[in-house]
Amino acid sequence: MTPIVPPPGGFAGPVKRSITIAGHATSISLEPPFWSALEAAAGEHDLPLSALVAAIDAARIAADDPPNLASAIRVWLFARATG
Repeated sequence: MTPIVPPPGGFAGPVKRSITIAGHATSISLEPPFWSALEAAAGEHDLPLSALVAAIDAARIAADDPPNLASAIRVWLFARATG
């Protein structure tokens, strides 16, 4: 069995940030690699970070059983990276 090694930079817990969505401040906790990936995705879509998060939030809310926003962001980023 191949040993499990920490990712580059080691393991890190979530970092909480405040983002304004539709005029309301909300706090989102994501691990640093997810914040970096989200910022990169916003740049690739030529959107401010808050606009990308708002778009992910709108898609999340439309789901039959919406997850919390942080989970929706992680799943969206994972699908983007693997799809």
